[in-house]
Amino acid sequence: MIDVRPALCALAALLWLGGTAAPADAQIPALAPVAQVRPVTQVAATTQTDLHGTVLDDRGAPLTGAVISALGSATAFAVSDRQGQFTFRNLPAGPYLIRAHLQGYVPARARIVQVTQATRTLAAIALTRRADGSDAAPQVLEAGVGATGGDDDPAAEGTDDTSTHDHGEVAWRLRHLKRGVLKEVAPGVLDTGDDSFFDGSIATFTRTVGTPARYATALFTDLPLSGQFNLLTRTSFDRPQDMFHPETWVPGGIAFVALHAPAGSGDWRVRGAVTQGDLSSWIVEGSYLRGAAAEHRYEAGVSYGMQRYLGGNADALAAVTDGARNVGAVYAYDDWTINPRVSVAYGAKYARYDYLAQQGLLSPRASVTVAPLEDDPVKIRASVSRRQMAPGAEEFIPPSTGLWLPPERTFSPLTRGGGFTAESISHVEVAAERETVADVVIGGRLFRQSVRDQLVTLFGVSPAGSAPAPIGHYYVASAGDVDASGWGVSLSRAVSEAVRASIDYTRVDTTWARATFRSDERIHDVTASVESVVPVTETRVFVLYKLNTGFADAVPAAQPRTRARFDVQVNQSLPFMNFSSAQWEMLVAVRNLFREELLDASVYDEVLVVRPPKRIVGGVTVRF
Repeated sequence: MIDVRPALCALAALLWLGGTAAPADAQIPALAPVAQVRPVTQVAATTQTDLHGTVLDDRGAPLTGAVISALGSATAFAVSDRQGQFTFRNLPAGPYLIRAHLQGYVPARARIVQVTQATRTLAAIALTRRADGSDAAPQVLEAGVGATGGDDDPAAEGTDDTSTHDHGEVAWRLRHLKRGVLKEVAPGVLDTGDDSFFDGSIATFTRTVGTPARYATALFTDLPLSGQFNLLTRTSFDRPQDMFHPETWVPGGIAFVALHAPAGSGDWRVRGAVTQGDLSSWIVEGSYLRGAAAEHRYEAGVSYGMQRYLGGNADALAAVTDGARNVGAVYAYDDWTINPRVSVAYGAKYARYDYLAQQGLLSPRASVTVAPLEDDPVKIRASVSRRQMAPGAEEFIPPSTGLWLPPERTFSPLTRGGGFTAESISHVEVAAERETVADVVIGGRLFRQSVRDQLVTLFGVSPAGSAPAPIGHYYVASAGDVDASGWGVSLSRAVSEAVRASIDYTRVDTTWARATFRSDERIHDVTASVESVVPVTETRVFVLYKLNTGFADAVPAAQPRTRARFDVQVNQSLPFMNFSSAQWEMLVAVRNLFREELLDASVYDEVLVVRPPKRIVGGVTVRF
């Protein structure tokens, strides 16, 4: 048993000094929390901010009853009051797509706002009454929405009413390009000048793809409905030269759609994704979240995923005995704010896996968060959880952060004829954090966990008597039981409105029983992340880099040594594709980090993923 009293004393001293030594805070490295992907230790809490704004008509008068939506790392809705004012409460920091709707008015152009502690007030949102005074949706023309006076209407360029225009520098330059496709390409006409091929190709693509999408979104113009759809392509490779090998480079298509809307005092959400090929699969989820201002902030949902394999891998065919795998899950959580200084969170998830002998797995968790000092921002959180996870669960259970993809890989037991065994994790943790000057958040935690049937995930291995497994197939096994105890510290800070970063260090001591692949050891882990937004080009970049001394190379595992895993994602806004209230983006992501879920996870879940391939995902995202 490890004596944690010295570590608790050191942690308390660190938190207290962080709040009193103001001159030293200026020397802390520029670090900050990540908005969408949580650090491994879950200590650095996401900064939350109230965002205020006003909705006006084209004459500057306030509008009552307008529905304003914010779509980003969280989804929120607000309604303007008699003064046209509205407020989003407790928004996590990050980029948000802001839209406003009011029946009888043309929807305002969607805008992306970077929410930080320094950004608390939005510029006024202007809505223009429809020209005919009716509540009907705008007429849909061949290449866009007509009769709106919006940015896509060529006639609007020379008018005095510019309330619907974005007055930013980038938008002004796009509207005044010499041969801009947004203004000078008429429906059905291709440019025949020196740049005719380039402009004509864009105009043809805009009419082919944009027109149906314009028509679809026009149907929901006056509804407080928002969402996104993704058209993605993904593939995997082990070595860079594999990208040029025809047997490895087999991309697969993915279609994803999500819808969000207010419902009573909360929000509902529906998401779904599908892919086809020799591995055809789909997954769908529906959930409801009560508003953040409520005393009880309920969240409940249900998901269902299916995987069907039609390829030629004998191990995969043998493991999928009924031709398909089906997984369903239902969850419910409540965040109860007892008073401004005490809150309690509790709930559970139940999942049913048809390929397990014990098909039903229950995972409860509970936590208490206390702010012990009235005039001090320090928070202390105690949590306890028990998580049961099936082999291959990451293929079926939707992640809470990151890209949302349907089942895309096959898996089978390492031992032929063997079955699957679920992993069980009991986790107890005490954590504290304190926000100091300059938006610096320092935190620490002490934890202990007991894992039964620790999972091992193996890529690129060849069981006795079988051919090498393809890159899209992996094997699973149990490494035995392990008890772990450790501590961690984290530091985060908003460097500027455009850059945020965080760094986390964790040390763990482990004791194994019934060990197959490992022995008692001490593990050191450093995880750093940076998220940056380039305002001029509306480019978002996220990078996560993880160093760990316990990553295994092969089975049986060689001596542990420090290795790295990464996750890189770039979102590039495509303003020339925007129409009505939709926002187009191009997405490219590369990663060899295997796990999506890091909350309450075993310290070995990612460490015992052997030789994970690099995965590339790219495509187009449309938010509306």
